[in-house]
Amino acid sequence: MPDKKINNIGYRPTWAEVDLSNLAHNFYSIKRLASSRVLVMVTVKADAYGHGLIPVSKKLVSCGVDYLGVASIDEGIKLRKAGLTKPVLVLGHVLEKDIAPIFEYRLTQTVSTLELALALGKKARSLNKSVNVHIKVDTGMGRLGVLHHEAIRLVEKVRLLKGVRIEGIFTHLALADMNEDFTHYQIDAFNALVTQLHKKGIRIPLIHAANSMGAIGYSKSHFNMIRPGLAIYGLYPKENLSIHLKPVLSLKTKVIYAKKVPQSYGISYGHEYITRKSTRIVILPIGYGDGYPRNLSNQGPVLIKGRIFRISGRVCMDQMMCDVHDANIKVGDEAVLVGAQGRQRITTEELAVLCGTIPYEIVCGLGSRIPRVYTK
Repeated sequence: MPDKKINNIGYRPTWAEVDLSNLAHNFYSIKRLASSRVLVMVTVKADAYGHGLIPVSKKLVSCGVDYLGVASIDEGIKLRKAGLTKPVLVLGHVLEKDIAPIFEYRLTQTVSTLELALALGKKARSLNKSVNVHIKVDTGMGRLGVLHHEAIRLVEKVRLLKGVRIEGIFTHLALADMNEDFTHYQIDAFNALVTQLHKKGIRIPLIHAANSMGAIGYSKSHFNMIRPGLAIYGLYPKENLSIHLKPVLSLKTKVIYAKKVPQSYGISYGHEYITRKSTRIVILPIGYGDGYPRNLSNQGPVLIKGRIFRISGRVCMDQMMCDVHDANIKVGDEAVLVGAQGRQRITTEELAVLCGTIPYEIVCGLGSRIPRVYTK
């Protein structure tokens, strides 16, 4: 990659490339899975899963996203200050004392308790405004949400509050990638709730349950809005799915130092890697201080000049080492930690398996020391 493309990353040659064209491809691919009448809310919480909240959200708006989902009021404020006007749902619970910005920045709030709804209604009336809310229903996730068999009572009480409009109702699938029976149970329980509300004459405009796996694998979970996250960023919630996603994020750095060391030489803290023969060690300026997982020590793949090598020794806070053997690798050569080089590719999913974690944690963990470079 020519230096001129990364001259805005500072003086430490480590960066993440975010391909906005691939983001658009994934959005359209997910959207096509649902009926044309089904809206799409994309989850952009946690800095758009480490991809960059504002650039990603702006691209999604240009693609026609209907709603944006965030974890907190603070994330919603960032979207508004960046000039985005699409509806924004705060998916997390908030303290009653912190609700003022919901009105100031025209955010939609998730409600799971009557107490929060009452506080929102009181604030709305004092400001002579109204607020949209989505009722969160727990059908088996065990996290936020009113238990589904108690949800009708909450809806009936909230809809009577002046200044509070129930715009949506939703649930979250807990085991969609691993347990079809339980997922169908959740979908059926939620559908039964919506049916009961209809029988009582209560029709809530937006009904949503489908996360990425729901959108891809469970059409009955689509209702009239889907709520994908992971798949939008080109990451698969499960193996062998019949959808083609394109990875959005690549993680790259450059060799900043190289030296030859003798046989039986210890590398990094604890000397967990000992050279088997005289060899060349290169240094890469990235470490766990950047969010690169320390438990990839001695196993994380590195692509340099189209060849895959392995991290040698423990990952340090700011650097890591790689034994390149007799390869002709020089200072300044590009190293890919996630992404493609030549015919080889390292995937986020691959790193997650090596770490014993999930792809979410890999991309969300990449810190602010790593500049994001946006490409089309």
